Amino acid sequence: MPTASTLHPGGVSNDEFRAAMSRLAAGVCLITAHEAPLTPDGPSGEDVGMTATAFMSVSLDPPLVLVSLREGSRMDDLLAEQPLWAVSVLADHQLQVAGRFAMKGRISDRLLFADLPHVRGEVSGAPLLTGALATLECRTENRVEAGDHTLVIGRVLASAVPAPDSSPLTYFRGRYRHLAG
Repeated sequence: MPTASTLHPGGVSNDEFRAAMSRLAAGVCLITAHEAPLTPDGPSGEDVGMTATAFMSVSLDPPLVLVSLREGSRMDDLLAEQPLWAVSVLADHQLQVAGRFAMKGRISDRLLFADLPHVRGEVSGAPLLTGALATLECRTENRVEAGDHTLVIGRVLASAVPAPDSSPLTYFRGRYRHLAG
């Protein structure tokens, strides 16, 4: 595994690349999916979530979005098997949600969703946050391996704008930020 100061063939180091990309402000989303039960008569499946800042619109016709997932992460593994997933675009008052689902080594997503106001998407079955700026329900169209990440392109099957007048939560220079109005 390369170290932070590793020089790549193009000449840029991990540190230089990370510093440059931290200057790109990004919106913050919660990506969710419902993991099916292991057996039909077993306990119900579990909701899984992860914070993402690498999310974007790809196409209007058809409506496509893209999320970048760390290769081998729980969400990457789940979306390799489960084609339905959802996105909640976080409002600035949802900072704690972003931090909660970005924690490394967390025990269980079930506990993270326990006190979180949400509804279940009618199309995806995945949690959609109450009070999000926008929600999208998607079906995976394509997966592309890209370095140490997987780019998941999803067709948007449903969308809503639960809190259209809220301000967005952003991520800039390694921290969550509120957009100055």
